[in-house]
Order: sequence, then C-alpha cells, then structure tokens
Amino acid sequence: MQSSAKSGSPERLRTPCLVVGFHENGVLTPSAQALNRASGGAIKRVLGSGDLKGRLGQTFLIHQPAGLACERLLLVGCGKQEEMSDATWRKICQGAMAGLKGTRAKEATFTLTELKVKGRDLAWKARLLREVAGHALYIFDETKSEKRPDDKPALARLTLLVENAAEVRLANRGLAEGTAIAAGVALAKTLGNLPGNICTPSYLADQAKAVGRQHRAVKVSVLTERDMQKLKMGSLLSVAKGSRQPPRLIVMEYKGAGAKVKPVVLVGKGLTFDAGGISLKPPADMDQMKYDMCGGASVIGTLKAIAELKLPINVVGVVPSSENLPDGNANKPGDIVTSMSGQTIEILNTDAEGRLILCDALTYSKRFNPEVVIDIATLTGACVIALGKHASGLLGNDQDLVDDLLAAGQTSGDRAWQLPLWDEYND
Repeated sequence: MQSSAKSGSPERLRTPCLVVGFHENGVLTPSAQALNRASGGAIKRVLGSGDLKGRLGQTFLIHQPAGLACERLLLVGCGKQEEMSDATWRKICQGAMAGLKGTRAKEATFTLTELKVKGRDLAWKARLLREVAGHALYIFDETKSEKRPDDKPALARLTLLVENAAEVRLANRGLAEGTAIAAGVALAKTLGNLPGNICTPSYLADQAKAVGRQHRAVKVSVLTERDMQKLKMGSLLSVAKGSRQPPRLIVMEYKGAGAKVKPVVLVGKGLTFDAGGISLKPPADMDQMKYDMCGGASVIGTLKAIAELKLPINVVGVVPSSENLPDGNANKPGDIVTSMSGQTIEILNTDAEGRLILCDALTYSKRFNPEVVIDIATLTGACVIALGKHASGLLGNDQDLVDDLLAAGQTSGDRAWQLPLWDEYND
C-alpha cells in the first residue's frame, strides 16, 4: 500500500473516502466542523439522530455527502475530548481501518492526525497509523489455489491531510517509518502462516538470505549441519535427529554504527514444526505447531525493518532452526547430550526441545560480544496459562533492559509482563 501526506482543505478535497473524527457528546474536531459547515450541517444531523455516541473506534459511513467533494465520508468516534494516550490513538486508528475495510474505496484521506496525543508528535501519529493499516490490510493467501480478488481489501493508498508543508515533511517521515515496520511484521506473519512442508529450516534460511539481498547492510550466513558438528552443537543437533530436514543456524548481521559499538543480539527459536518428538504432543491442534518458529520469524522480520529504517545501531539476529519429530533416530527420554558450552544435558521430555536449540544459539552469540541479548521464543504453553493471550512473558537479569522492553510493549500494543527469575528456582 502506498502512503503520503499533503496539505489542503478537507471540504474541497476529491477523494474516494475522507476519514474524519468526532468526540463524545457530539463534539466535532476542527476538520469535522469545516465539513459540517460545507455540508449544511449534515454531520450534526447524523450525530443528532442518537445512532452515534462517539465511542472509541465507532464508525459511520456517509455516501456522496452533499456539499463535499469526497465520494464517501467516514466518521470515526474518538472518545472524550481530552489529551489522548498511545492506546487511545491506536484504537481510533483500528476503528478507522475496520470501517474502511467494509468499503471498496481504493484510496482514503485521513484528517485524524489533527487529534492531540499526549507527548507525541505528528510523525509518531503517522507512523502508528501506517503500522495499524498494515496490520488491518494483511491477508495470507499464498497457499490458495484460487485467489478471489474480492477477498483482498480494496484500499491501495493512504493519504494524510495536514496543515502546511512543514507538517507534510513530518508526516511523510512517520509514514516511511511505519511502512518499514509494517513490512517487517508482514514478513514475520507470512513465515509463521506457512505450513511446515513449505517453511522448512532451509526455506527459513533462504528467506533470511532474501533480506540480505534486498539490503546490503545485512550480511547473512547460514551454518549447515556439518558446520554445527565442527562447533560441537550437540544440543541443537540432537533435536534435528528425528527429522529428514537438515537443521540450520541462521545469522543476520546489520551494521549501522561503528565497528566498536557492541551489537544487540536477537536470538529467535526457529522450530518449523514441533510434534514433540518421542514425547509426542496430543493430536488436537497439532497443526498449530507450525507456529513454533515465530520467534525466529520475528527476528528475521525485525532485521528487515531495521535495515529499511537504516537505524544507526548494530544488530545481530541468530535463528537456530530444525524440526522436532518422532523417529528411530530421535532423542529419547533419558538421553544425555553435550551442548556447545560443554555442559551435559539430560533430556527427560523430548518436547522441551526449545531450550535445547536455544542454548547452543546463545553460546554461539557470545562471539559477537553483545551489549545485550534478547531471546524470543514460543517456549511453553504454561506462559499462556499464566498470562492468557494478552501479554508475553518477560524474564531478564537486567532491570533497565526489562523496563525498556515493557515500555516498548505498551507503545507498540504488543505487551509483556515481567515474570520472576529468583535464585530459588535454581535449587
């Protein structure tokens, strides 16, 4: 989807759909006031009917509004007239996009960025709106033999209407950032949605290489089974023994800062299918175990976004990837393997394979002398039992880093909750 900003008057704007906000109790935003005057009070009459309360994300579509140049006018509820939080702005954007998806408008022009969000500038509002739009319009149909055009959203262009040239530059900067982030998120989603017979460890490695070809700042190297044997990654290799798909260790290096700047290392679990091994999982919903590589997909998508944003930092992504299947050569409960660090591991349950592949990847990551290491994994269903589907579990030994990640989760809408990492757990 294309996106850009421009300045102008909303009442004279020719566009397939004009998106404008209003508050509770019939309070209109500045753009809504101008449109209401130009349309002879059409907006006030709609609000006066009592059908719209102005609740966050509530929408109402007016076709061919009299006195206006737009083909459609989408009214979006913005809640109470007060300074908004990050979460409020996100809900407004989500409501607007939900309303747009119900139309066949190919382009939409937004006036919503005139709303005030506490502590946020126009670029931030534009960025988040573009991120939300990417999420709303994402559709996975790569594996469908018949693709119906009507299944895809019609919206192909998003325009922000702002006051002047300076705001146009600011909004365009935010839109560019949002586009890069949305592209990384879409890549991660698509990798996760692909079935295990397509998204194998080798396929995942190829997608990482594709990011490297698209962005020169990203150097991608892939360790094969033989490479891992030389490094004595016995823990990771043991998990792959039950599969005919060879394992891979994917390494993505982005250098946006000086050589002396320590990198952030992201390690993502890449189990492209996890049947549990000999400790076989229950058959119900086993198809969803294709998502056990979403930690790795997140790392690959993040590196893509970072490269497109051209961030002035150094980042290394490490993705250990394999399958975990039952086979005559697979790990057995009670087996003992030796990790790259030289530590022996007794495997009591072969479905606890995530920590087996991650420990070798974490040991490998030490060679990059990282400033911090962030490990991302779909590691255990017990976390969902504890927190539900509303937040990820977060454990760490650096409280400053934990606090940064918690804050980032609040801003992005992908929240986390800190879980304890007490010494008693080692007893």
